[in-house]
Amino acid sequence: MTTMFQARLYQRLARHPWWSLALLYLLVSAIGLGMRMPWPADEPRFALNGLEMWVTGHWWLPHRGGELYPDKPPIFMWLSGLATGVSGDIRIGFALPSLVAGVVTLALSVDLIRRLHGKRVAFIAGLWLIATLQFVLQARTAQIDMLVTAFIMLGCWGLLRHALLDDGVRYFHLGCFAMGLGIITKGVGFLPLLMLPFWLLAMRRASRWRSGGQRAGQLSWRELLIGLCWLLAAPLVWVGPMLVMSLLSADPELAAYRDNILLKQTAERYADSWHHLKPWHYFLTQVIPWAWMPLLLTLPWWPKALATRLWRRDLRVWLPLSGAVLIVVFFSLSPGKRGVYLLPALPLLVVGLAPLLPGLSRKRHVAWLAFVLCAGLAGIFLGAALLGAAGLPALTRLAEQEGLVPWGWWGLLGGAGVALCAGWKPRGGLLALGSWLVVFWVLWGTWGARLMDPVRNPAALMAQVAEQSDHQALAIPDFREQYLLQARQPLWHFGYKTSEADQFSRLYAWLQAAPQHRWALMTPGMLKRHACLEATQAITLSEPDEHWALLPGGAALACRGDADAAPMYLAPTSVSDEAARLIGLPGRHDVMTEDRP
Repeated sequence: MTTMFQARLYQRLARHPWWSLALLYLLVSAIGLGMRMPWPADEPRFALNGLEMWVTGHWWLPHRGGELYPDKPPIFMWLSGLATGVSGDIRIGFALPSLVAGVVTLALSVDLIRRLHGKRVAFIAGLWLIATLQFVLQARTAQIDMLVTAFIMLGCWGLLRHALLDDGVRYFHLGCFAMGLGIITKGVGFLPLLMLPFWLLAMRRASRWRSGGQRAGQLSWRELLIGLCWLLAAPLVWVGPMLVMSLLSADPELAAYRDNILLKQTAERYADSWHHLKPWHYFLTQVIPWAWMPLLLTLPWWPKALATRLWRRDLRVWLPLSGAVLIVVFFSLSPGKRGVYLLPALPLLVVGLAPLLPGLSRKRHVAWLAFVLCAGLAGIFLGAALLGAAGLPALTRLAEQEGLVPWGWWGLLGGAGVALCAGWKPRGGLLALGSWLVVFWVLWGTWGARLMDPVRNPAALMAQVAEQSDHQALAIPDFREQYLLQARQPLWHFGYKTSEADQFSRLYAWLQAAPQHRWALMTPGMLKRHACLEATQAITLSEPDEHWALLPGGAALACRGDADAAPMYLAPTSVSDEAARLIGLPGRHDVMTEDRP
């Protein structure tokens, strides 16, 4: 009965594979759009960059709170700012670039697989890509990685259409231009070129390597050189004017921006990373095992299936797989590692495995593994919900620490998983797991977002700060972007990379210049480290996971300040009525003349 239902369901969906996949993608990725603000660590930064572009009109170089932001090129911030301004709500706009990039990546992957292996294989491979945890997680997360993955996948699409389908060198050149756009998105847009040596080897051994019975597409050195020129042309559209501006300007900040974005954030960050330091096996042991689930359930059967394709010298499998493997190797060689770095390898992996996936999906042992995974996850959520509701001390402390009570949310997730496993039985394990993942993402984007949003964005804290300080000018040393984003009064900071000692020296001078009208917000640890501040005047405010001290300017009268110790920046979004409207805050209060930007 289960097998018959599966066959009927598949036949109905496969009649319109792209629309079925697109609707499924939107269900798991777009549900809950507009129900939350940007969350740390990266989302508030890029949302603030884009919002600042929109309200100031300074689009060419991204700024963060009035200060040049040199860590990333501007394409993602451009799209975020445009989406926020056009949609009229930052809760929608900040998430749209990643959401759209995800559907573009899915479309390119499915189209390439359809051309190589047919509609049926493309539909099944598309289902596996949507089911993979990292793909949907990054589509729902407003980070740069899904956008750069879309550009990288467009580069792969162009390269592979010429290499595997021999559709013409124009597709290779289009792919090269897309790689250039990826470079000015996050620097690593050139990753499709990692497949180039394997392709050149296949061209030399044309009698052995085949693509669906045909020879690999040919690429001359002249055509390759033209492609590399297209790759360089895309970033030069932005880099060229930026270089001219920095060379003609006497502003040292602009020169520092140029050097940082072109040198420190590229080669130096890769070869000599200064944060996110991980061992060489980090991706293999700590990221891939969860990020590429449930696709990895088929892993035990890969060697035999791939050995057959190797014996056939099937370039349609081995060329994209070589790209996926080399991306993992490339990032593993750098000391700095984050799980999101591997995202571009995932669609290439699915393209390479695509002809194997229909057969692997029918294996009984894969269904059993999926059933066990679904039952295990459901049991964990249901057990945690029941124990939390019963008052287990460890879970109660966790709920108090995080500031939310998720027992109902978790209980529904667990109960849904148990019901699906009971209904589908082990033979329908893949359908049970796939259905549960849909439930998971729907509840994550709705109920979960509603629960976590008050905890993960400081709207309530900044409302208290504004009320206690009568909406007067506020300075935050060692600031975080989410606090600038939620500011309800003129908000100043001292630069992202200024030392704490210099920040406080400048803060003292600023507070002493108008002690009756200026305030500072800092952590209790900072207040304790700077003993000259009058701690008895501090107003204690709290978030679920952190405490804050709000001090009036008079608390710094005994401190020795230096007005030249550090720069000060006024966040433009903190004094903009347009920014307040887009964030959903009340209109800005009148700003004192001395605090106008």
